Amino acid sequence: MTTEEIIAQLNPIFKNIMDNDDIVVSFTTTSADMEEWDSLTHIQVVVAIEKHFKIRFKSGEITGFKNVGEMSESIREKLNT
Repeated sequence: MTTEEIIAQLNPIFKNIMDNDDIVVSFTTTSADMEEWDSLTHIQVVVAIEKHFKIRFKSGEITGFKNVGEMSESIREKLNT
C-alpha cells in the first residue's frame, strides 16, 4: 500500500474523530492545521488508526509524529513487515 493510499484511508478517520466533514488531510497536515486536533483527539485518532489498519504504534512513535506524512509512513512500514 502506498503512502497516498494510506492518507486516503486516513481522511475518513480524521473526519469522524474531529466531527468535521470538511477536513482533508495531506502529507504535510499537522495538529496546528486543525483547531479540533488536541492531545485527546490525537489519542482517539491513533486508536482508530490502529483498529483500522490492525497495527500497533509504540508510545514513542505516537508522541513523535510531526505530521500526517510521518504517521502514514509508519503505517506503511508496519503493513509491509
